[in-house]
Amino acid sequence: MIYNQWYAVLESKEIKKGQLMAATRFGEKLVFWRKKNGEIACSEDKCAHRGVALSAGKVIDGMIQCPFHGLEYDEIGQCQLIPANGRNQRVPEQFKVKSYFTREDFGFIWVWYGDPQEEYPPLPFFEELRNFKYKTFKDYWTVHYSRAIENQLDVVHLPFVHYNTIGRGNKTLVDGPKAKLINDEIHVWVYNKKDDGSIPLKPDEIPEPTYDSIVKFKFPNVWRLAPTPKMNIFLAFVPEDEENTVMYMRFYQGFVKIPLLSHLINAIGVYYSKKILSQDKRVVITQQPKKSSYKMGENLFQGDYPIVIYRRRRQELIDANPKNSPD
Repeated sequence: MIYNQWYAVLESKEIKKGQLMAATRFGEKLVFWRKKNGEIACSEDKCAHRGVALSAGKVIDGMIQCPFHGLEYDEIGQCQLIPANGRNQRVPEQFKVKSYFTREDFGFIWVWYGDPQEEYPPLPFFEELRNFKYKTFKDYWTVHYSRAIENQLDVVHLPFVHYNTIGRGNKTLVDGPKAKLINDEIHVWVYNKKDDGSIPLKPDEIPEPTYDSIVKFKFPNVWRLAPTPKMNIFLAFVPEDEENTVMYMRFYQGFVKIPLLSHLINAIGVYYSKKILSQDKRVVITQQPKKSSYKMGENLFQGDYPIVIYRRRRQELIDANPKNSPD
C-alpha cells in the first residue's frame, strides 16, 4: 500500500448507528462504528487488555466496549474506563489501541493510511459524480489491489476478455495509447482499431486530444470510465491484504432523476457492468504474482504504456512516503 493517502474502504451504508463492523484493510483487522454525533470512528480490532476482538463488543455512548471485561475506548483508541478498577480510577496510558483518522463523503468511508497531518489533503474522488444517482455492486477478488487497478488501465485486453461486450468489433491493433499523469490522476485515451496491416502509432505520434479522456484513475484506489458525460462506471479497489481486494463497483447516471425510473436504469446499468467485471475477474485472478511492482521482470509492450505510468508513479509515491513496516 502507498502510505500517507486517503483510501476509500467501505460504503457509508455499511456502518449502522449503534453497531460495530469488522473489516480487514491494509492487512490489518479494523473495527468501525459511529460516534454519538454520527461520525465514523475506526480502530484496531484488538483490545489492549487481553487481545479480544473489539468488534464482538458493542457501542456505548459513542464509545466501543470490549465484550470480555467491559473496557471502553474512545475514537482515538484511548481506553476511558476499566470497570473492574472503578469509574474514579485513572486509566493507565498504555491501555490504548491504534486508531485511524476517517472521513465520510460521496457515500464512502475514507481512512487516512499514514501519519497524522495538521491539514489533510482533499479526498481523491470525481467531483462531477457528486449529484449523480448510482447503484453499487460489491465483489471480492483474490489479487493484490494493484493488479485489479492495472486491469482497468489496460486497453489491449478489450477485444479478447470482452469480446462479446465492450470489446466487440475485433479491434486488436492499439494506436498509442495516449496516457498522461496529471496531478496524480492518470488519463487514458483509447485508439483501438481493426488490424489493417499498419504499424501502431506511438503515443507521441498521436495528436493532443481535444476532448476529455474516457478513463481516469486517481491515486491511490479509485477509477472511472465515462462512456458519456452523464453515464459513468466507477470502481474503488479496496485493499484487504497482499492477496485480496474488495471491489466496489458503481453505475452512475445523471440523465434521469425520476426515482422509480432512475432505480430501474441504475439496476440495468449494474447488471451489465457486473457482466463486464466478471469477465475481467476470471482472468485477473489467475495472474502471478498476485501483486505487481515497477520492476518485476514482465515483458511489456507499447500498449502497456498506461500500466507503466501507474507502476512508476506508484513506486515514486511509495518511495516518497516510507513507513516502518514493509509495503
